[in-house]
Amino acid sequence: MITKISKRRLIGFSFIICQLSFSAALFTSCDDFFNQESDDVLYAESEHLNNAVDTLYSVVGILGKMQALADRTILLGEVRGDLVDLTNVASNDLRELATFSVSDDNIFNRPSDYYAVINNCNYFIAHADTTLRSNRDVEAIFMKEYAVVKAIRAWTYLQLVLNYGQVPFVTEPLLSKEEAEAAETGPKADLQTVCSYFIKDLSTIPEQYNNEYPTYTNQQTFRGVRAELLFFPLSIIRGELYLWLASVTGNKEDYKQAALNYYKYISERNGRNSAYPLTMSYSMWEPGTSDYLRPTGRLQMSFPETTGRDDELITMIAGDSIRAEGNYSELRNYFTSREENDEKVSITPSQRMFDISAAQANCQVSPDGNSVVYAPAGLPDYQSGDLRLSNVYSEGFSTARYTGERIETQTITKYSSSRNVHIYRRVMVYIRMAEALNMAGYPRMAFQILSEGLSNRAIQTNVMPFYDTEDKADSIFLANFDFNDTRYAVADVYDFINNPDPDHNQMGIHTRGSGFTPMNEYYVLPNDTIEPDLNKRAQLIKEQQVVVNSLLLNENALEFAFEGTRYYDLMRFAMRQSNPGAFFAKHIYARRGVARSAEVQSEIKVNLADQRNWYLNWKGKMGF
Repeated sequence: MITKISKRRLIGFSFIICQLSFSAALFTSCDDFFNQESDDVLYAESEHLNNAVDTLYSVVGILGKMQALADRTILLGEVRGDLVDLTNVASNDLRELATFSVSDDNIFNRPSDYYAVINNCNYFIAHADTTLRSNRDVEAIFMKEYAVVKAIRAWTYLQLVLNYGQVPFVTEPLLSKEEAEAAETGPKADLQTVCSYFIKDLSTIPEQYNNEYPTYTNQQTFRGVRAELLFFPLSIIRGELYLWLASVTGNKEDYKQAALNYYKYISERNGRNSAYPLTMSYSMWEPGTSDYLRPTGRLQMSFPETTGRDDELITMIAGDSIRAEGNYSELRNYFTSREENDEKVSITPSQRMFDISAAQANCQVSPDGNSVVYAPAGLPDYQSGDLRLSNVYSEGFSTARYTGERIETQTITKYSSSRNVHIYRRVMVYIRMAEALNMAGYPRMAFQILSEGLSNRAIQTNVMPFYDTEDKADSIFLANFDFNDTRYAVADVYDFINNPDPDHNQMGIHTRGSGFTPMNEYYVLPNDTIEPDLNKRAQLIKEQQVVVNSLLLNENALEFAFEGTRYYDLMRFAMRQSNPGAFFAKHIYARRGVARSAEVQSEIKVNLADQRNWYLNWKGKMGF
């Protein structure tokens, strides 16, 4: 039975996302993830969602259902990767994730929560009246809502198929028990099918809605949080879909489309003819220092939930402020010692994370900018190599109030206070664009993003000469990436020796933590020459792609550790290898460092060289 929920329920919500546990949990049955015996579709008795209240209620309701996916989006992407380990207080559910032995009743193995979002999105898409026009007949009144719901559905399906491998695929609302049963046993879609479908589905949405979002209050905020942070930009979702599709098929044109869509977001984020640069955010050793006591710079790794022109955060899922409200994020308690968790964390950096960080050559410039030295190994507090880990991770101890027991503590500042779960941010878009460009055949352009940053002047000098051909196809493609010199300027060495140029706003991503990368002799492209012979050039590009792939995978670890992307990064990079399973297994088994990889392998009882074991299973109805 589908129950129509009273519009009066809106009164008193003040449109606050953290209070949206207003209906029974959707699809809560232990046996069925398409269970219909609940209030699972808003306004199921209406033919159309054709007024502001109906539409608002439905969109906000979908955002409320997204809350159930927040923590697991991070945990499924991090605990199964190689950058974290579990402590002895970790729950059995977390331990099952880490050892790839997830049971059907594991709290993180609930496909019903994804389908709760999907079915509500399906209903909205089927019933929202997008033909209604404003008084001036300028635009469809509810197209902004329609666009954001389509983006949410695409993102949710992508998460679902990445975690389960093959999933029941339904794009129409299920309004009866018979429909639900048919869907549960009906056709299943794999990653390629899901990506292809939603690339086509999102292509029908007019371009103007890439960054135009619904606004529901005069302040355009939910409990002080800007409303647009709760939505998924269409350009980024298209980029994600193309990147994953290309990783399955190897199609260079799909990689190109991924890169173009990520660029589209960057170029339009602050409006046309405006910039969205990486900015000068870094942690670096003081030029000429020899004591290595305290890094300098202004590295931003904890992101304010605001939407200014230079703000990093793009999309998040809102969380409740107290557990009783139903969707309280536990990430702070998993990652950071707090009174709420008796100072005992469940998740800690792995030896592999420490190894990757320490292995970076940190390039320290001299006070005159003419020479470099490299920071030494063995510095305390994980400050050798890249400085981003030490910037967000620290150890300490506290004393138990009543027993006097000494308790080892840790702080991961990415999870120190916010109740909301961050999904997309600016550096992520830049580095995914670099990944797509590399695989499209432009490793030098990708390397430019990692090493120096982008401006048209930098692209013309450091990239274009290496890709000139008679048909100019490469030059024509790269010309799409317009980082106009009036809006973007690449930093030089003088910006890092206390003489910064206020107009310089782009820098290499690697410089955020590993010193001045353009002068780093250990961070270079191999055989970095202009090759006129096309056959030799093609071979050179392949060799450079391998190197840049490795650099990108390490950069993902350094920049996005603990943010829930690592497992999916390993999956995506593995898919491109001649032996995906061997590549993937090697990285996961190195969780505790190469020397102890056998210990990790003995804990994981499944064979990760078999790609079917990368995914979750649920009661024979989901997964392989």
